[in-house]
Amino acid sequence: MPTTSVKIWDLPTRLFHWTLVLGMGFMWLSAELGGLWMDWHLSVGIFMLALIIFRIIWGFVGSDTDRFTLFVHAPATAIQHIKELKAGGTAYYAGHNPLGAWMVVFLLVGVLLQALSGLFVSDDILVEGPLYGLVSESTAGAMTSFHHLWFNILLLAALVHILTIGFYKIRKQTNLIKAMVSGSADWPLAQQPIPDHLSFKSPWLALSIFIVVYGVVYFGLNFLKAL
Repeated sequence: MPTTSVKIWDLPTRLFHWTLVLGMGFMWLSAELGGLWMDWHLSVGIFMLALIIFRIIWGFVGSDTDRFTLFVHAPATAIQHIKELKAGGTAYYAGHNPLGAWMVVFLLVGVLLQALSGLFVSDDILVEGPLYGLVSESTAGAMTSFHHLWFNILLLAALVHILTIGFYKIRKQTNLIKAMVSGSADWPLAQQPIPDHLSFKSPWLALSIFIVVYGVVYFGLNFLKAL
């Protein structure tokens, strides 16, 4: 099938995606190892919180394919997409497809909840989240239980995400991973219209936003911790 290379993803989104993957992997590994690794677990957790907040902001001011208003549609649209896939329909979209869009929303909200709950956790021995002292022991206990349980749900969602990517690659000949690495998708010439109108924002804007977000999160948590 003749194709043409079409830019889909900007650099900030690709860096966000793969940093999130590495971050989630590290969070799992450090939690399993415990001990001194938990200091890194807490530090990376704060970084992940800033990363998610950045992506949410980028979802409103970033490039076309990153904006929630342009790729998140009603759930009925996602259901219709599933029906089209079953009927042999196309899997090519300039950005997230209707089904993938809702997975993105779930993962963003899910990781945000995971990071926020981690601010209040305690293992009653060595590990305390930076805001542990601001809540009661019962609240901290509930947050800790949620933090452990919710991470398993996130891992399950990540597995579903990986299996779905495999389905698109094997059954629909759509290489989603390649597009997220290179930023460009192999767009079939037979499928019209070819997206050539997409607007992409500067990576420097994204970097500036992230630096500000990380600064606010880091110093804000230290301020609250000192209360």
